[in-house]
Amino acid sequence: MLAKLKIEALNPMQKEVLASFKSDKDLILLSPTGTGKTVAYLLPILEKLLAEAAPDDIEPAENEDNNATESAVTKVLIVVPSRELAIQIEHVIRNMGSGFKVNAVYGGRAGYQDKIDLKHAPTILVGTPGRLADLMKREIFSVSNIHTLVLDEFDKSLEIGYENEMKEVLSGLPSNVKKLLTSATSEAEIPSFVGLTSPICIDYLHEKIAKLKIKAVVSPTKELGRTLVQLINHLGEQPGIVFCNFKESIQDISAGLDRSGIRHGCFTGDMEQIDRERTLIKFRNGTIRLLIATDLAARGLDIPELKFIIHFQLPPREQEFIHRNGRTARMKSDGTAYVLKWEKGDLPSFIGKIPEEKLSNAAVAAAPLWSTLYITGGRRDKISKGDIAGLFMKQGKLSNDQLGVIEIKQECSYVGVKTAAVSRVIELVNNEKLKTKKVRVSEI
Repeated sequence: MLAKLKIEALNPMQKEVLASFKSDKDLILLSPTGTGKTVAYLLPILEKLLAEAAPDDIEPAENEDNNATESAVTKVLIVVPSRELAIQIEHVIRNMGSGFKVNAVYGGRAGYQDKIDLKHAPTILVGTPGRLADLMKREIFSVSNIHTLVLDEFDKSLEIGYENEMKEVLSGLPSNVKKLLTSATSEAEIPSFVGLTSPICIDYLHEKIAKLKIKAVVSPTKELGRTLVQLINHLGEQPGIVFCNFKESIQDISAGLDRSGIRHGCFTGDMEQIDRERTLIKFRNGTIRLLIATDLAARGLDIPELKFIIHFQLPPREQEFIHRNGRTARMKSDGTAYVLKWEKGDLPSFIGKIPEEKLSNAAVAAAPLWSTLYITGGRRDKISKGDIAGLFMKQGKLSNDQLGVIEIKQECSYVGVKTAAVSRVIELVNNEKLKTKKVRVSEI
């Protein structure tokens, strides 16, 4: 399973979780953003499920889009604070190729989709507290066989007001369920309703991100927009996130970047779910290399390694600063967090003295080489990545280097294609069959 995730070896934190999970005790895992907490708890959970399954039950999936094992019961529940984290965990489990059915449920998508997806119970169910509480109340899925509960980023769920929904979820579960809580901070208190008794605490928060550099970029004026453009051009074609505190600031920055010819995407909590999802898809496949985002993007996003993040506006607390910085210099990669500041302004005490970055007079970054195509068929139509690659390369006449990242959702799919080939490939594959379904293909 590690090989499918392109992980050569577990880090010390992941090894400790794997060993500690064998105990009957509940676990609390505290570790910085970007250290691999999701893989840390998924590995022992999948090992437990494989040990429980009869040999005939397990057929490793061909790829992330075909889960061969359709369990009659749900055994693992993973509760997360955001839609994006739910989608990410579902994606990671599929990529691990265990063969167990997994589904993610969350607000912002139609209820009928949940009914369809949960008609055959998934072995692993991932969801946000509000949607899970609602589905449990309506008895859309059975909780009687759940033996493992994960509260991932539990502090964030409490912070954004999910306490009542979490109470409802936990109160409906079997009394002997094994609990595992994760967080990237030690600040949050664990509520009594979680029901932990003498849990094992695995704490790696003391470990700093060794390859993270923090630098200041000084603006001659209070208006930081022009300096931001300079910095982005200075950094060139690298993936990164610009963090702001307010959605109004994001709108202003976005308009300024448009005027400067810098391609980017916006990511805020008030965007429609489909728009947020498509922004992340474009970011992952290289159609856009820059996100302008609120702290919603600081944790729980399935995005590639970032070379930098920029604090256009500094958060009010050190913890948010740490979470933002955790989007870069993840695992073994290096990265830089840039702090924009007015030359006469002071930085908060939690940042301290940091070196300055001198900006070069770089030209505006070139338009990305990739574009994103939308296909009106997905996992529900039994379409796989291999099917899409075959259609686009054989009938669409794309070469290997012209076909990029393929992502398959329940009802649709997205494909990264070299921009220069987009018009031709749409003309060749639009209205053609994938498996038994005729699909439409368009650029988004």
